[in-house]
Amino acid sequence: MDSIPHFGELCALFSPLAWSFAVILFRKTGETVPPLALNLFKNSIGLVLFAISIPVAQHFGMQEGAPEGVRWTDYALLMVSGMIGVGAADVLFLMCLNRLGAGRQAIVNTAYSPPIIILSAIFLGERLSALQVVGVCLILGAVWIVGRTRNAPGIKTPRVIVSGVLFGIGACLTQAVSIVMIKPFMLEYPLLWMTCWRLFGGWISNVAILPMMPRQRRGLRTLLDRKVWKVMMPAAFLGTYVSLLFWMAGFKFADASVAAALNQTATLFTFVLAAILLREPVTRRKLMGLGLGVAGVALVTLCAPDPGGEAPADPGREEVGWALPAPRAPELAFKEDARAPELTPVTPGARKP
Repeated sequence: MDSIPHFGELCALFSPLAWSFAVILFRKTGETVPPLALNLFKNSIGLVLFAISIPVAQHFGMQEGAPEGVRWTDYALLMVSGMIGVGAADVLFLMCLNRLGAGRQAIVNTAYSPPIIILSAIFLGERLSALQVVGVCLILGAVWIVGRTRNAPGIKTPRVIVSGVLFGIGACLTQAVSIVMIKPFMLEYPLLWMTCWRLFGGWISNVAILPMMPRQRRGLRTLLDRKVWKVMMPAAFLGTYVSLLFWMAGFKFADASVAAALNQTATLFTFVLAAILLREPVTRRKLMGLGLGVAGVALVTLCAPDPGGEAPADPGREEVGWALPAPRAPELAFKEDARAPELTPVTPGARKP
């Protein structure tokens, strides 16, 4: 994918577009299907689609099968990442969506990028600027405005609003932890293979907690109603396959902080779609929260610290685009010899004898 300029950034932008349409469909489905049942359904559909995609990709020559020499710790991290980011985060998101609606949930979702950027600064060595900290504060202000909503149509009590905001923040935090913990080794493994294992971890966690939640287990009966499938199926396809695939690709091929910030465009997409398709009212309080959230995301995205303070690059290395390529190991060319093959180092770019 290196031949496509800004491939990671493009994936990080397509993911929220697909996700925003899925959110609208999840909102309609959530009127009859409980969050855990809906999450289990969409993860099951996504897992089947990814399992089918791997052999199809291999048929067309893509290296998407199980790689050799995978460390057991990486298997464990992928599974735990799925349990946190798919099993827990998505259920919290659906609970937030049911309580706040798509438009308000979109504003609360502006709290998504700050924890990823902060965790990236702590664990991945990325740096935060003062303006980025200001941006985080603006985003928190946007979330506070949503939490202060009163007498909102379709919401019965302030307690429902506060619980919805807390569920939304919890979804953002768990999602941040789940992706930062696997970011260091994402470039080592095939995209579809990683995504499939991560989704499998989320699916297992949902199945494991069902016996402990009788009320949610009874909610599985709602999945038998075929009338909701016409909404759930496209929602699962867009949200758990298309969007998740682009989301993982964005974090695989772009910096975590950049991908997280681009993912925030889901706020704008979802807010507009909720007003157009769901006829959710657009109030001044909503617009104020949206404005603060978008301004905060802009500061977090555009005001990253200047990398000029880093150690100077080796003058002997050629700079390509905006990244310095890692030094390549010498190639080995074989010379024909009657007695034994001789290995001769060849400098990259030089003509072989």
